[in-house]
This record gives sequence, C-alpha cells and structure tokens, in this order.
Amino acid sequence: MPLTRDDAWAHLCEWTKTDALRNHARAVELVMRAAAQRYGEGEAEVEAWGIAGMLHDADYEAWPEVHPDKIVAWLRERDEEAIAHAISAHYTKWGVPYDSQLDKALLACDELTGFVGACALVRPEGISTLTAKSVKKKLKDKRFAAKVERAEVQAGAELLGVELGEHITFVIEALKPHAEELGLTGSGA
Repeated sequence: MPLTRDDAWAHLCEWTKTDALRNHARAVELVMRAAAQRYGEGEAEVEAWGIAGMLHDADYEAWPEVHPDKIVAWLRERDEEAIAHAISAHYTKWGVPYDSQLDKALLACDELTGFVGACALVRPEGISTLTAKSVKKKLKDKRFAAKVERAEVQAGAELLGVELGEHITFVIEALKPHAEELGLTGSGA
C-alpha cells in the first residue's frame, strides 16, 4: 500500500520539531503538487510528488551530518523507490542522476520555494504582489537568504526546460493561495 500523506506528515513531525522546517516542508509539498498537475501527472503521482516535497528534508534537523540518508532508507523500507530516488537526487552532493520528471521537479522547486518564501517575508504585502523580477533581483544579492544555493535554482529551471522567470512565477502562483497558512501574507496584510 502506498505511503499516505497523513502517514508522511506524522513521520515528518516525529523527526522534525521546528515550525520553520515543517513550514518549508509544507510549502515544498504544495509547490510539488502544483508541479505534478502542471506536467500532467495523474492523481497518484500528484500525491507522490507532494510527499516527496514534504519529506525531502525530513531527516535534516535530527541528523544533518547524514542527510538525506535516513529519510531515503525509511522510504526504501516502504517500497517508495521513486520518492527515495528523487530525494537522493535533490541532494546534489551525491551526484544521483535525474531520471524522472519528479527528480527534476524536486530540485527545481526546493531551493526556489524557500527563496520565494524569504522574499515574501521581507515585503509588507507578502507574496501577494511578489513578482519574478523582484525575486531575480534578490537572487543577485548573495547576502540575502545566503544559504540558498543559487546554482541549484538555475539548474532546476534548466532541467525542467523552462526559463527561470517563468519558473519563479509558477512557484509564486502555487504558494499564493496558501499564503496565510504559510505565513507569507506580509506585515501590512
């Protein structure tokens, strides 16, 4: 039986205690679900893509030195190879090839989702008026959200075969309906 979203969330919460990392997991889940729909995936794949987004950093807080070893092993024990492979591939230091659209999308959506969220947090209007142009400008400032791997943001868009601005707009639009849940409404909202 495939892993359910509820079981995945329960496991994430068992390993991940901070609200910030749980919020990032939820944001990437939402963007990955939107990406699956964008690329014409069926209902089961939309669920799997969302779970991949949710769990991609599930072991980071508890075991940062071996991330993503633990979550990949946990998924493989449950015969969730596609999700395990995507999470392995998203950790670029392992050099795992991007064999599927899921693999490519997770790399393309993870860092950018975090970066878009950071951009929204510093705007009075939050994500509601955020544009790709604003995000691209912030990407040039290496001090802003300094831990975000800019090369992965660009590589992800290239893997999907889309222009970076188009991909940024997609991520913004995927997050907008969930702005309140994700805390992206801004200080003036």
